[in-house]
Amino acid sequence: MSVTLTRIALLLAVIVAATPACAEPPAPSSAAASAATPLVAIPSHHDTDIKFYAPGSAVSTGLPALAQMSHADLVLWLAGNQFFAMDDVIAAFQKQSPTTTVALLTLPPGLLLQAIKASGVTYDGDSVRIRPDIYASVNLGHLHELKRAGLMSQSLIYMHNELQIIVARGNPKTIAGIGDLTRPGVRISLPNPVNEGIMQFYLRKVLERHGLWQAISGDKDCIACEPVPNTWFTAVHHRETPQRIVAGQSDAGVVWRTEVLQALRSGAAVEAVDLPAEDSLRDEVSYAIGRLDDTPHAAAATAWLAFIGSRAAQDIYRSYGFVGASDTELTPKPLD
Repeated sequence: MSVTLTRIALLLAVIVAATPACAEPPAPSSAAASAATPLVAIPSHHDTDIKFYAPGSAVSTGLPALAQMSHADLVLWLAGNQFFAMDDVIAAFQKQSPTTTVALLTLPPGLLLQAIKASGVTYDGDSVRIRPDIYASVNLGHLHELKRAGLMSQSLIYMHNELQIIVARGNPKTIAGIGDLTRPGVRISLPNPVNEGIMQFYLRKVLERHGLWQAISGDKDCIACEPVPNTWFTAVHHRETPQRIVAGQSDAGVVWRTEVLQALRSGAAVEAVDLPAEDSLRDEVSYAIGRLDDTPHAAAATAWLAFIGSRAAQDIYRSYGFVGASDTELTPKPLD
């Protein structure tokens, strides 16, 4: 019996010796990790922010456009406040590249950056796992994040903008400047500070310099909310601000100059209050754009970057109120 037990003990010792020590399970592949990342949701009722352009065909929007995005020859994810110019810009591009199909998302650049990191978006129950070929933001820092993630190497500046106050026609509250936004009885609508670049990188620092941020926000970062009485933070786009003013829900707001011009083109009963350069940031606001390094459509993406620096594209953007970029700015430069 003792001999048998001894033999069993020796056998177990051999088995234990031959068995590798417990190790951490293998790390998932990058593809598997990407597939496990929750996709970024595009808020409902934003069909016109999702578009698909097939040459010679009507422009698709919403879910039909989302379904075709992964089949496009060129995928553009661009800061949303240029949405109103894009039909004309893309039509001009397709005159030069008549067989190129183009998919477009125009949303706050912070939201688009999240979607790039998640490798896709969802919308009204449908989803697509994809990254764009081209990404543009009102903040170069977003592109630097992509550089640090190994996703982008070069960028360029392709246009500029400035801040304005928008009020109802006739300016019934006699708003004259930033300081009037906290006057008693003035209801304001402002871009949300969570993912709207206009607030995150520009307007907030103007408000803080005037010592108004606490009074306006209560130090709350939220979306589609009233952080303090008489302040409304928008849900997705600051284009909601002109709508609130026309509807009588707000008295004033701060938007891009181009947003005021778009509201006027649509017949809205609004007007602009100009700001001095230190508050409009007209010498600072820049739109940065770049091609993702791993794009499967490198030739089309390179053609797009060359096109937006052309006279044709720059003239279209200027016609919508944007300030064109200089030749030096339009030259691609390495991201640090």
